[in-house]
Amino acid sequence: MRIAPILRVTGGLLMLFSIAQLLPVIVSFIYDEHAATPFVAAFSISLLTGLVLWFAGRGEIELRSRDGFLITVLFYLGLGLTGAVPIWLVPEMELRFTDAAFESLSGLTTTGATVLTGLDELPRSLLFYRQLLQWLGGMGIIVLAVAVLPMLGIGGMQLYRAESPGPVKDSKLTPRIAQTAKALWYVYLGLTVTCAGAYWLSGMGVFDAICYAFSTVAIGGFAPHDASVGYFDSVAIESVAIVFMVLSGMSFALHFTVLARRSFGQYARDDELRFYLGALAVVAVVVIVVLLLDGTATTRPIREGLFQAVSIATTTGFTTTDYGAWPMVAPVVMIFAAFAGGCAGSTAGGLKMYRVLLIYRQGIREIRRLIHPNGIFHIKFGERLVPDRVVDAVWGFFAVYLIVFLSMVCVVIATANLDFLSAFSAVAANLNNLGPGLGDVAQNYQGIPAATKWVLMLAMLLGRLEIFTLLVLFAPQYWKS
Repeated sequence: MRIAPILRVTGGLLMLFSIAQLLPVIVSFIYDEHAATPFVAAFSISLLTGLVLWFAGRGEIELRSRDGFLITVLFYLGLGLTGAVPIWLVPEMELRFTDAAFESLSGLTTTGATVLTGLDELPRSLLFYRQLLQWLGGMGIIVLAVAVLPMLGIGGMQLYRAESPGPVKDSKLTPRIAQTAKALWYVYLGLTVTCAGAYWLSGMGVFDAICYAFSTVAIGGFAPHDASVGYFDSVAIESVAIVFMVLSGMSFALHFTVLARRSFGQYARDDELRFYLGALAVVAVVVIVVLLLDGTATTRPIREGLFQAVSIATTTGFTTTDYGAWPMVAPVVMIFAAFAGGCAGSTAGGLKMYRVLLIYRQGIREIRRLIHPNGIFHIKFGERLVPDRVVDAVWGFFAVYLIVFLSMVCVVIATANLDFLSAFSAVAANLNNLGPGLGDVAQNYQGIPAATKWVLMLAMLLGRLEIFTLLVLFAPQYWKS
């Protein structure tokens, strides 16, 4: 294992991130908060750490494919820890470092789980910083970095393959990985600006519009108000949120293809997208019907049911009401929908619709084989045949995902002494990068023990990096040669 190039690239990425930690300083000056010191301190720590790693890795910097896994994991851990510094140092917070790290990593992995309360009273610079963490983590800050790395003489395809969401990691939108990263970020930035503008036109102030746009497009769920989107009690704002949550749960590669070819027909021809939209519709209908039949859970069953179904199923995590108080079947259905999440190549968490659809079609194929033992049946996506190697990989991922999930539920029950519903939903919410859970973790995660928070932080990281990127580091073969 060649450590020098890994240290050098990780250091360069940390230095890039340090620049983002200065943006809340501008917000602090705009609102005359005198709260710049924690962010300047965090900038200095991140920059210094990056410089040390950069110079420690002097020499040959050619990357191999396997190096991308370690760089990605180190980078997220480094960002999570250095990103926690401003939250830890803000005087109004009085948080332990574990809580600050939990909040930071929750933002960077777009999980949206929080330990904070009284958000409406906190400095706007800190609120902006939380939202910024989610926005940077949304498409993967490493994908942004690979657009810059060629200027340093470093190829970025290894990092893109290791970090990019979704099961199909080898496909390129453009011939050069830097162009791919730029294309994805142009789409991401354009969607963010459009979302912010729509929020502003719907009645939000400029600050709130930017903050909510950051977490909506990132499918993160952080909000600058304790009541989340429910703070505004606005049909127009909730409608904007629904539209952009759905759009952000779609593949950004598909968005790029549609824009490049100027053909909306690409959407209609995408199997995964049709499955995704169909699943959202089914979940929304089920939740609304449950609320209508109950008649006492809410006076606005269609409006609240639709919003919460889309928010939870896409793993965004915005709320307009305490859905944990609804008939239990509704929140449970939504939590299970979050296991599927959004499309591959989106900012959503979960298994991804591509895998769920593949597992479904494989099940149908097995039924047909039982009926026709000598028949030959293929799985297709559109006009393309899906290789058996891909099907095997999906089943392998699903098996490991299930084992990791159940193991973590047991660990959380043991360390936090939570009831099964709270522990199950806590792990599901963090492994799927959803955020809010049920039971004791419905509002926030402040009351759980520090050890349990570290377990859930591991779940966040596993979910964001789709498990294997992290687990491969524990294989002895990885460290040989």
